[in-house]
Amino acid sequence: MEATMMVVGSTIGSGVLGLAFASRNAGWPVLLTWLVVAGFFSIISMLYVAEATLRTTRPLQLSGLAEKYVGKIGSWLIFFSVGATSFCSLIAYTSGCGKILSEFFGISLEMASCLFALGATSVVWLGLKATGVAEKYLSSGMTAMLILLVGASLFSARVPVADILYTHWMYAVPVFNIAVFCYAVQYIVPEISRGFTHEPGKLVPSILAGAGISFVILALVPLAVFLMLPVDEISEVASLSWGRALGSPVFFVIVNAFAFCAMLTSFWAIAESFLTNMIDRLGFKSETDIRTRAACLAFIVIPPVLLAYSGLVGFVNAIFSAGTFGGIIMSILPVFMLRSSRKHGDKKPCWQCGWIAHPIMQTLVVLLFASAGVYAILSLCGWLPAAW
Repeated sequence: MEATMMVVGSTIGSGVLGLAFASRNAGWPVLLTWLVVAGFFSIISMLYVAEATLRTTRPLQLSGLAEKYVGKIGSWLIFFSVGATSFCSLIAYTSGCGKILSEFFGISLEMASCLFALGATSVVWLGLKATGVAEKYLSSGMTAMLILLVGASLFSARVPVADILYTHWMYAVPVFNIAVFCYAVQYIVPEISRGFTHEPGKLVPSILAGAGISFVILALVPLAVFLMLPVDEISEVASLSWGRALGSPVFFVIVNAFAFCAMLTSFWAIAESFLTNMIDRLGFKSETDIRTRAACLAFIVIPPVLLAYSGLVGFVNAIFSAGTFGGIIMSILPVFMLRSSRKHGDKKPCWQCGWIAHPIMQTLVVLLFASAGVYAILSLCGWLPAAW
Protein backbone atom coordinates (compact mmCIF):
# COMPACT_ATOMS: atom_id res chain seq x y z
CA MET A 1 0.00 0.00 0.00
CA GLU A 2 2.81 2.41 0.86
CA ALA A 3 4.57 1.76 -2.46
CA THR A 4 1.31 2.05 -4.41
CA MET A 5 0.52 5.37 -2.79
CA MET A 6 4.03 6.65 -3.51
CA VAL A 7 3.27 6.10 -7.21
CA VAL A 8 -0.08 7.87 -6.79
CA GLY A 9 1.52 10.69 -4.81
CA SER A 10 4.18 11.26 -7.49
CA THR A 11 1.63 11.30 -10.33
CA ILE A 12 -1.14 13.37 -8.76
CA GLY A 13 0.38 16.81 -8.28
CA SER A 14 -0.17 20.21 -9.82
CA GLY A 15 -0.78 18.56 -13.21
CA VAL A 16 -4.16 17.16 -12.21
CA LEU A 17 -5.31 20.63 -11.14
CA GLY A 18 -4.47 22.11 -14.54
CA LEU A 19 -5.81 19.35 -16.81
CA ALA A 20 -9.30 20.83 -17.11
CA PHE A 21 -7.93 24.25 -18.12
CA ALA A 22 -5.41 22.71 -20.54
CA SER A 23 -8.04 20.56 -22.27
CA ARG A 24 -10.97 22.99 -22.25
CA ASN A 25 -10.56 23.76 -25.98
CA ALA A 26 -9.88 20.17 -27.03
CA GLY A 27 -12.63 18.63 -24.90
CA TRP A 28 -12.79 15.99 -22.15
CA PRO A 29 -13.03 13.01 -24.57
CA VAL A 30 -9.75 14.11 -26.16
CA LEU A 31 -8.17 14.37 -22.71
CA LEU A 32 -9.46 10.91 -21.77
CA THR A 33 -8.03 9.45 -24.98
CA TRP A 34 -4.59 10.90 -24.28
CA LEU A 35 -4.69 9.82 -20.65
CA VAL A 36 -5.22 6.24 -21.85
CA VAL A 37 -2.50 6.44 -24.52
CA ALA A 38 0.08 8.33 -22.45
CA GLY A 39 -0.72 6.22 -19.40
CA PHE A 40 -0.34 2.93 -21.28
CA PHE A 41 3.04 3.79 -22.80
CA SER A 42 4.31 5.51 -19.64
CA ILE A 43 3.49 2.39 -17.63
CA ILE A 44 5.40 0.32 -20.19
CA SER A 45 8.36 2.65 -19.74
CA MET A 46 8.09 2.30 -15.94
CA LEU A 47 8.00 -1.49 -16.23
CA TYR A 48 11.15 -1.39 -18.37
CA VAL A 49 12.81 0.41 -15.45
CA ALA A 50 11.35 -2.18 -13.07
CA GLU A 51 12.90 -5.11 -14.97
CA ALA A 52 16.26 -3.33 -15.20
CA THR A 53 16.09 -2.71 -11.44
CA LEU A 54 15.24 -6.36 -10.74
CA ARG A 55 18.24 -7.42 -12.84
CA THR A 56 20.60 -5.27 -10.75
CA THR A 57 22.12 -6.38 -7.43
CA ARG A 58 22.97 -2.91 -6.08
CA PRO A 59 20.03 -0.63 -5.14
CA LEU A 60 20.78 2.07 -7.75
CA GLN A 61 18.63 5.09 -8.53
CA LEU A 62 17.48 5.91 -12.07
CA SER A 63 20.64 7.86 -12.93
CA GLY A 64 22.79 5.04 -11.50
CA LEU A 65 20.91 2.45 -13.55
CA ALA A 66 21.37 4.62 -16.64
CA GLU A 67 25.12 4.84 -16.04
CA LYS A 68 25.39 1.08 -15.59
CA TYR A 69 23.41 0.19 -18.71
CA VAL A 70 23.65 3.11 -21.18
CA GLY A 71 26.81 4.94 -20.07
CA LYS A 72 27.64 8.29 -18.55
CA ILE A 73 25.90 10.38 -21.21
CA GLY A 74 22.64 8.55 -20.58
CA SER A 75 23.17 8.88 -16.85
CA TRP A 76 23.63 12.65 -17.06
CA LEU A 77 20.60 12.95 -19.35
CA ILE A 78 18.49 11.08 -16.81
CA PHE A 79 19.91 13.16 -13.96
CA PHE A 80 19.09 16.34 -15.87
CA SER A 81 15.56 15.14 -16.59
CA VAL A 82 14.92 14.15 -12.97
CA GLY A 83 16.34 17.47 -11.78
CA ALA A 84 14.38 19.53 -14.30
CA THR A 85 11.05 17.86 -13.58
CA SER A 86 11.75 18.01 -9.84
CA PHE A 87 12.54 21.74 -9.78
CA CYS A 88 9.62 22.51 -12.09
CA SER A 89 7.22 20.55 -9.89
CA LEU A 90 8.56 21.77 -6.54
CA ILE A 91 8.22 25.40 -7.65
CA ALA A 92 4.57 24.75 -8.52
CA TYR A 93 3.88 22.88 -5.27
CA THR A 94 5.58 25.47 -3.08
CA SER A 95 3.65 28.28 -4.75
CA GLY A 96 0.31 26.43 -4.87
CA CYS A 97 0.33 25.18 -1.28
CA GLY A 98 1.60 28.55 -0.12
CA LYS A 99 -1.44 30.24 -1.70
CA ILE A 100 -3.82 27.82 0.03
CA LEU A 101 -2.17 28.29 3.45
CA SER A 102 -2.03 32.06 2.95
CA GLU A 103 -5.76 32.24 2.22
CA PHE A 104 -6.81 29.99 5.08
CA PHE A 105 -4.57 31.47 7.80
CA GLY A 106 -4.29 35.09 6.64
CA ILE A 107 -0.50 35.16 6.48
CA SER A 108 1.78 36.43 3.74
CA LEU A 109 2.36 34.27 0.69
CA GLU A 110 6.10 34.13 1.29
CA MET A 111 5.72 33.04 4.92
CA ALA A 112 3.08 30.46 4.00
CA SER A 113 5.34 28.95 1.33
CA CYS A 114 8.30 28.83 3.69
CA LEU A 115 6.20 27.12 6.37
CA PHE A 116 4.94 24.61 3.82
CA ALA A 117 8.44 23.85 2.52
CA LEU A 118 9.78 23.46 6.07
CA GLY A 119 7.00 21.10 7.14
CA ALA A 120 7.08 19.04 3.94
CA THR A 121 10.87 18.72 4.02
CA SER A 122 10.83 17.48 7.62
CA VAL A 123 9.00 14.33 6.46
CA VAL A 124 11.52 13.75 3.65
CA TRP A 125 14.34 14.19 6.17
CA LEU A 126 13.03 11.19 8.13
CA GLY A 127 13.64 8.90 5.14
CA LEU A 128 11.92 6.49 2.77
CA LYS A 129 9.90 4.63 5.43
CA ALA A 130 8.44 7.82 6.90
CA THR A 131 7.66 9.16 3.42
CA GLY A 132 5.96 5.90 2.47
CA VAL A 133 3.77 5.85 5.59
CA ALA A 134 2.82 9.53 5.16
CA GLU A 135 2.02 8.93 1.48
CA LYS A 136 -0.19 5.96 2.37
CA TYR A 137 -2.41 7.85 4.79
CA LEU A 138 -2.56 11.16 2.96
CA SER A 139 -3.11 9.61 -0.47
CA SER A 140 -5.88 7.43 0.97
CA GLY A 141 -7.53 10.52 2.44
CA MET A 142 -7.08 12.33 -0.87
CA THR A 143 -8.84 9.49 -2.69
CA ALA A 144 -11.75 9.63 -0.23
CA MET A 145 -12.06 13.40 -0.72
CA LEU A 146 -12.03 12.91 -4.47
CA ILE A 147 -14.91 10.41 -4.32
CA LEU A 148 -16.94 12.90 -2.26
CA LEU A 149 -16.19 15.83 -4.57
CA VAL A 150 -16.85 13.95 -7.81
CA GLY A 151 -20.09 12.56 -6.35
CA ALA A 152 -21.20 16.06 -5.39
CA SER A 153 -20.31 17.33 -8.87
CA LEU A 154 -22.30 14.56 -10.56
CA PHE A 155 -25.40 15.19 -8.43
CA SER A 156 -25.30 18.99 -8.74
CA ALA A 157 -23.92 19.30 -12.28
CA ARG A 158 -24.53 22.70 -13.86
CA VAL A 159 -23.47 21.65 -17.36
CA PRO A 160 -25.38 18.89 -19.25
CA VAL A 161 -23.32 15.79 -20.02
CA ALA A 162 -24.03 16.22 -23.74
CA ASP A 163 -22.32 19.65 -23.64
CA ILE A 164 -18.98 18.27 -22.41
CA LEU A 165 -18.62 15.57 -25.07
CA TYR A 166 -17.31 17.93 -27.77
CA THR A 167 -13.97 17.15 -29.45
CA HIS A 168 -11.61 19.56 -31.24
CA TRP A 169 -8.66 17.46 -32.37
CA MET A 170 -6.69 20.43 -33.71
CA TYR A 171 -5.93 21.27 -30.05
CA ALA A 172 -5.17 17.67 -29.09
CA VAL A 173 -1.38 17.26 -29.24
CA PRO A 174 -0.46 19.78 -26.51
CA VAL A 175 -2.92 18.00 -24.22
CA PHE A 176 -0.94 14.80 -24.83
CA ASN A 177 2.22 16.61 -23.72
CA ILE A 178 0.51 17.64 -20.48
CA ALA A 179 -0.57 14.02 -19.91
CA VAL A 180 3.02 12.86 -20.48
CA PHE A 181 4.20 15.34 -17.86
CA CYS A 182 1.66 13.96 -15.34
CA TYR A 183 2.82 10.37 -15.89
CA ALA A 184 6.59 11.08 -16.00
CA VAL A 185 7.41 9.38 -12.68
CA GLN A 186 9.86 6.69 -13.81
CA TYR A 187 12.29 7.98 -11.18
CA ILE A 188 10.06 6.62 -8.41
CA VAL A 189 10.47 2.96 -9.53
CA PRO A 190 14.03 2.40 -8.20
CA GLU A 191 13.08 4.37 -5.09
CA ILE A 192 10.20 2.07 -4.12
CA SER A 193 12.29 -0.92 -5.22
CA ARG A 194 14.62 -0.17 -2.30
CA GLY A 195 11.72 -0.87 0.05
CA PHE A 196 11.18 -4.28 -1.58
CA THR A 197 14.74 -5.61 -1.28
CA HIS A 198 13.46 -8.76 0.42
CA GLU A 199 10.12 -8.85 -1.44
CA PRO A 200 10.95 -7.92 -5.07
CA GLY A 201 7.84 -9.66 -6.36
CA LYS A 202 5.71 -6.83 -4.95
CA LEU A 203 7.34 -4.12 -7.07
CA VAL A 204 5.38 -4.58 -10.31
CA PRO A 205 1.93 -5.05 -8.68
CA SER A 206 2.53 -1.83 -6.73
CA ILE A 207 3.41 0.07 -9.92
CA LEU A 208 0.33 -1.23 -11.75
CA ALA A 209 -2.01 -0.50 -8.83
CA GLY A 210 -0.60 3.02 -8.38
CA ALA A 211 -0.84 3.76 -12.10
CA GLY A 212 -4.44 2.52 -12.19
CA ILE A 213 -5.52 4.70 -9.26
CA SER A 214 -3.69 7.66 -10.81
CA PHE A 215 -5.50 7.22 -14.14
CA VAL A 216 -8.91 7.24 -12.41
CA ILE A 217 -8.05 10.44 -10.52
CA LEU A 218 -6.58 12.17 -13.59
CA ALA A 219 -9.73 11.38 -15.56
CA LEU A 220 -12.34 12.17 -12.87
CA VAL A 221 -11.07 15.54 -11.63
CA PRO A 222 -11.34 17.29 -15.06
CA LEU A 223 -14.69 15.55 -15.67
CA ALA A 224 -16.08 16.94 -12.42
CA VAL A 225 -14.80 20.42 -13.29
CA PHE A 226 -16.37 20.26 -16.78
CA LEU A 227 -19.70 19.21 -15.25
CA MET A 228 -19.70 22.14 -12.82
CA LEU A 229 -18.32 24.96 -14.99
CA PRO A 230 -18.83 26.30 -18.52
CA VAL A 231 -15.60 26.32 -20.50
CA ASP A 232 -15.01 30.06 -20.18
CA GLU A 233 -15.23 29.88 -16.35
CA ILE A 234 -12.57 27.21 -15.83
CA SER A 235 -9.56 28.68 -14.01
CA GLU A 236 -5.96 27.67 -14.54
CA VAL A 237 -5.89 25.98 -11.11
CA ALA A 238 -9.06 23.89 -11.09
CA SER A 239 -9.55 23.83 -7.31
CA LEU A 240 -10.34 27.56 -7.21
CA SER A 241 -13.22 27.67 -9.70
CA TRP A 242 -14.37 24.13 -8.85
CA GLY A 243 -14.66 24.95 -5.15
CA ARG A 244 -16.68 28.10 -5.81
CA ALA A 245 -18.98 26.30 -8.25
CA LEU A 246 -19.91 23.68 -5.67
CA GLY A 247 -21.39 26.49 -3.59
CA SER A 248 -21.05 25.21 -0.03
CA PRO A 249 -18.13 26.54 2.07
CA VAL A 250 -17.58 22.95 3.24
CA PHE A 251 -16.96 21.79 -0.32
CA PHE A 252 -14.70 24.78 -0.94
CA VAL A 253 -12.57 23.66 2.02
CA ILE A 254 -12.57 20.02 0.85
CA VAL A 255 -11.56 20.97 -2.72
CA ASN A 256 -8.64 23.02 -1.47
CA ALA A 257 -7.70 20.29 1.02
CA PHE A 258 -7.62 17.83 -1.89
CA ALA A 259 -5.44 20.22 -3.91
CA PHE A 260 -3.12 20.70 -0.93
CA CYS A 261 -2.79 16.93 -0.36
CA ALA A 262 -2.19 16.31 -4.08
CA MET A 263 0.72 18.75 -4.14
CA LEU A 264 2.10 17.71 -0.73
CA THR A 265 2.26 13.99 -1.58
CA SER A 266 4.00 14.79 -4.86
CA PHE A 267 6.43 17.06 -3.03
CA TRP A 268 7.39 14.19 -0.72
CA ALA A 269 7.84 11.62 -3.48
CA ILE A 270 9.79 13.93 -5.79
CA ALA A 271 12.07 15.39 -3.11
CA GLU A 272 12.89 11.93 -1.70
CA SER A 273 13.67 10.55 -5.15
CA PHE A 274 15.73 13.55 -6.26
CA LEU A 275 17.69 13.39 -2.99
CA THR A 276 18.77 9.79 -3.57
CA ASN A 277 19.44 10.47 -7.27
CA MET A 278 21.78 13.32 -6.31
CA ILE A 279 23.68 11.15 -3.85
CA ASP A 280 23.87 8.31 -6.37
CA ARG A 281 24.87 10.37 -9.43
CA LEU A 282 27.27 12.82 -7.75
CA GLY A 283 29.03 10.18 -5.63
CA PHE A 284 28.26 11.75 -2.26
CA LYS A 285 28.41 9.90 1.04
CA SER A 286 25.55 7.65 2.10
CA GLU A 287 22.16 9.31 2.40
CA THR A 288 22.31 8.50 6.13
CA ASP A 289 25.19 10.97 6.53
CA ILE A 290 23.58 14.00 8.21
CA ARG A 291 25.69 16.68 6.50
CA THR A 292 25.23 15.18 3.04
CA ARG A 293 21.48 14.79 3.56
CA ALA A 294 21.12 18.35 4.88
CA ALA A 295 23.14 19.88 2.03
CA CYS A 296 21.23 17.96 -0.67
CA LEU A 297 17.82 18.79 0.81
CA ALA A 298 18.77 22.46 1.07
CA PHE A 299 19.76 22.45 -2.62
CA ILE A 300 16.50 20.70 -3.55
CA VAL A 301 14.08 22.82 -1.49
CA ILE A 302 15.51 26.35 -1.15
CA PRO A 303 15.81 27.27 -4.88
CA PRO A 304 12.13 26.42 -5.64
CA VAL A 305 11.02 28.61 -2.72
CA LEU A 306 13.16 31.51 -3.97
CA LEU A 307 12.26 31.05 -7.64
CA ALA A 308 8.53 30.89 -6.90
CA TYR A 309 8.64 34.51 -5.66
CA SER A 310 11.68 36.00 -7.40
CA GLY A 311 9.70 37.48 -10.28
CA LEU A 312 11.81 35.54 -12.80
CA VAL A 313 8.75 34.29 -14.65
CA GLY A 314 10.69 33.67 -17.84
CA PHE A 315 13.15 31.51 -15.98
CA VAL A 316 10.37 29.53 -14.34
CA ASN A 317 8.81 29.00 -17.77
CA ALA A 318 12.16 27.75 -18.99
CA ILE A 319 12.24 25.30 -16.09
CA PHE A 320 8.76 24.11 -17.09
CA SER A 321 9.97 23.55 -20.65
CA ALA A 322 12.94 21.63 -19.31
CA GLY A 323 10.54 19.60 -17.19
CA THR A 324 8.51 18.68 -20.26
CA PHE A 325 11.61 17.47 -22.10
CA GLY A 326 12.74 15.75 -18.90
CA GLY A 327 9.58 13.66 -18.92
CA ILE A 328 10.23 12.66 -22.52
CA ILE A 329 13.85 11.68 -21.78
CA MET A 330 12.73 9.62 -18.79
CA SER A 331 10.21 7.82 -20.99
CA ILE A 332 12.59 6.98 -23.87
CA LEU A 333 15.88 6.00 -22.17
CA PRO A 334 14.35 3.03 -20.25
CA VAL A 335 13.98 1.28 -23.64
CA PHE A 336 17.76 1.21 -24.02
CA MET A 337 18.30 0.47 -20.32
CA LEU A 338 16.11 -2.62 -20.63
CA ARG A 339 17.95 -3.90 -23.71
CA SER A 340 21.35 -3.48 -22.07
CA SER A 341 20.26 -4.95 -18.72
CA ARG A 342 19.14 -8.12 -20.51
CA LYS A 343 22.70 -8.50 -21.83
CA HIS A 344 24.73 -7.19 -18.89
CA GLY A 345 22.46 -7.57 -15.85
CA ASP A 346 23.76 -9.03 -12.57
CA LYS A 347 21.07 -11.65 -12.04
CA LYS A 348 17.94 -13.26 -13.42
CA PRO A 349 14.91 -11.20 -12.38
CA CYS A 350 11.85 -12.54 -10.57
CA TRP A 351 9.69 -10.79 -13.20
CA GLN A 352 10.11 -9.89 -16.88
CA CYS A 353 8.21 -7.54 -19.17
CA GLY A 354 6.99 -10.19 -21.63
CA TRP A 355 5.12 -8.98 -24.73
CA ILE A 356 5.37 -5.30 -23.80
CA ALA A 357 9.13 -5.56 -24.43
CA HIS A 358 8.65 -6.71 -28.03
CA PRO A 359 10.77 -4.61 -30.46
CA ILE A 360 7.59 -3.18 -32.00
CA MET A 361 6.42 -1.94 -28.59
CA GLN A 362 9.86 -0.48 -27.84
CA THR A 363 9.83 1.33 -31.19
CA LEU A 364 6.36 2.73 -30.49
CA VAL A 365 7.51 4.05 -27.09
CA VAL A 366 10.47 5.85 -28.68
CA LEU A 367 8.46 7.27 -31.60
CA LEU A 368 5.54 8.44 -29.48
CA PHE A 369 7.57 10.33 -26.91
CA ALA A 370 10.08 11.64 -29.46
CA SER A 371 7.15 13.06 -31.47
CA ALA A 372 5.92 14.81 -28.32
CA GLY A 373 9.36 16.38 -27.99
CA VAL A 374 9.36 17.57 -31.60
CA TYR A 375 5.93 19.13 -31.11
CA ALA A 376 7.12 20.89 -27.95
CA ILE A 377 10.11 22.39 -29.85
CA LEU A 378 7.89 23.61 -32.68
CA SER A 379 5.43 25.06 -30.17
CA LEU A 380 8.22 26.92 -28.32
CA CYS A 381 9.33 28.40 -31.65
CA GLY A 382 5.81 29.73 -32.19
CA TRP A 383 5.19 27.66 -35.30
CA LEU A 384 2.12 25.91 -33.92
CA PRO A 385 -1.14 27.25 -32.43
CA ALA A 386 -1.54 27.19 -28.65
CA ALA A 387 -4.09 24.79 -27.21
CA TRP A 388 -5.24 26.95 -24.30
